[in-house]
Amino acid sequence: MTTAILLWVVYLAAVASYVRAAVRATQGGANPWWYVAGVPLVYLAILGSITLFWFALAWVFRSPRPKAMRIGPGATLRLFWDEMWAIARSSRRMAMYRFLPGDPPPRSADAPVLLLHGVLCNAGSMHDLRVALVARGVGPVYTLSYGPPLASIDSFIDQLAGKIDAILAATGARQVAIVGHSMGGLIARAYLRRHGPQRVGTVITIGTPHKGSVHAWLFPGVSLGQLRPSNAWLAELGRARPSKEVRIVSIWSWHDSMVAPQTSAELAGAENIALAGIGHNALVRNERVYDIVATELKRVGEPVPARSAPMSVTAR
Repeated sequence: MTTAILLWVVYLAAVASYVRAAVRATQGGANPWWYVAGVPLVYLAILGSITLFWFALAWVFRSPRPKAMRIGPGATLRLFWDEMWAIARSSRRMAMYRFLPGDPPPRSADAPVLLLHGVLCNAGSMHDLRVALVARGVGPVYTLSYGPPLASIDSFIDQLAGKIDAILAATGARQVAIVGHSMGGLIARAYLRRHGPQRVGTVITIGTPHKGSVHAWLFPGVSLGQLRPSNAWLAELGRARPSKEVRIVSIWSWHDSMVAPQTSAELAGAENIALAGIGHNALVRNERVYDIVATELKRVGEPVPARSAPMSVTAR
């Protein structure tokens, strides 16, 4: 709820400021239609500036990319455009998440899936992924909005535990699969550290900063402090080796715009799937990612592979 309220405050304040400026200008003799026509341009300028800032910071602190993962000018423009619209779509979903479809009704199911959003977000940011997975025959699919946003990740674990118990009770399933975007993947790993693998069979992280991201230094809050590189909380989480009973898959992008260095999203001991040409928010609004996640979820029940060393698969 906090995220949605903050978004509405920002939206209304921006509209009020623009209308005020337009009224003053028209009272001074300006043509009001210029301000009407300028609405989409101002919106694009603000959205583009935000996206450009994230990419610029990610580029400065980028991981050295293999030659095969480098992209040309056309793909770079598409990368920027897709990320910009992913941010726009996500913000609208988060502002209206109370009006989006809720969890599926209770029914018997063997492989329920729970989606976990990233930092400063809510369940609305996972709506498109949820719809895509259901369309691909995965489900039932549940979401969780945890918070307050700036609290410790450790406090989110208890909320996750309650949700998992509720899903298992509603479906009669023995375990759930968790798909976590960004910080959501860390919450899933922290849950395993505290509660063990009994109720979770698969964890898929998408664009998760397993070793932190420099972007976290831009915001206050306990949870953001836990996302900063080399902090004590992440170091402690890293010492908890992945359970041999849980399949862990990390999907990440060499061009992630909010995880830098990008290889921070590669998790030792997991099955790593590296992509190229996809930004951070676009990772949960990308058909290629939808297909990969659905395929991995349909592998639920397969034996967990040996984890003597990280396994990486490059997928363009």
